[in-house]
Amino acid sequence: MEPYYYSQMNKQQQRIYQVIKSGLESLSQSFDVQRVEGRELSDIFYKLRLDSPEIFYAPTFHYSFYEDSTRVKIKPDYLFEKNKIREHQMAMSSRVEKLARVVKDKNDWEKEQYIHDFICENVTYDKLKKQYSHEILGPLGQGIGVCEGIAKSVKILCDKLSIPCIVAISENNPDKNIKYRHAWNVIQINGVWYHLDATFDNSLGKKEARYDYFNLDDKSIFKDHEPVIYKVPACSEGDHFYYKEKKLSFTKQEDVAKRCQQAIKKGKVLTFHWRGGYLTKAVLEELLQIIADAAGEKDSYSQVSLNWAQAVIRVKFFKEQVKDSVKIEDAYKEENDATP
Repeated sequence: MEPYYYSQMNKQQQRIYQVIKSGLESLSQSFDVQRVEGRELSDIFYKLRLDSPEIFYAPTFHYSFYEDSTRVKIKPDYLFEKNKIREHQMAMSSRVEKLARVVKDKNDWEKEQYIHDFICENVTYDKLKKQYSHEILGPLGQGIGVCEGIAKSVKILCDKLSIPCIVAISENNPDKNIKYRHAWNVIQINGVWYHLDATFDNSLGKKEARYDYFNLDDKSIFKDHEPVIYKVPACSEGDHFYYKEKKLSFTKQEDVAKRCQQAIKKGKVLTFHWRGGYLTKAVLEELLQIIADAAGEKDSYSQVSLNWAQAVIRVKFFKEQVKDSVKIEDAYKEENDATP
């Protein structure tokens, strides 16, 4: 399959893309391409790296040209010396191969869940935002990453497992205190495109797998994500959202009561999605009352975490007295971080 962002380019941009890719793969110190505006050149370079997470060693570049020239000289800014790059390439290739091997015979949905769970259980968000955390080196090599590195890691594993996958990028929005761009994935399962944001789920789960952002449609993802900078395929199908697949998406209050009783009996945490109309304050109060009543019937106490944008409610039950509480969860609101 043709790389996604490459397929969206015109012929001239594709030629420049190919020359840059070839230059970076051969670790050339400089190479010439057709002259275009600096912004367009930066876009081509950036999109190439979204298509090719394995090019993790050249995050930026400089360029120069003569006033009357039709060519531009590109000088990549490599993160490491040549030998070190080759060393890292071997390590990353081996890591990807080893991780993918575990699920090579599974179906695409199971492969997707495996990749998602690997990120949620093994990667820590890098608040210091080290350079390599924006690349696959961070999550796959060091166990730390920011959204861009996480999305690229999901993509390289999907690439290895022949699942079509794109890194989506949204703009910052200072009005909403979103200081940085954000990156996640658009992934094709059984011929249908979905949004998958492993970073947001990673932030909610704290080393446990959460699935609030697993196979969302456009309507759902853009409740708490900014619009994308570069066009991605439409995701119009919401029926394979994780909680719907697992029969944990409820439309009736009696279903919530029943599942709470089962969770208390089994000593388990209950995470469910509410789709019985909008989750207004009044509806939430009714659901909280149902949860508290179910706990009270079993001499238990409840603590609730709420992802309001996605209408996902997580309930923990305790036998000993705890303060009944409701915590509003925000998935990395202040730490969105894909670099331009």
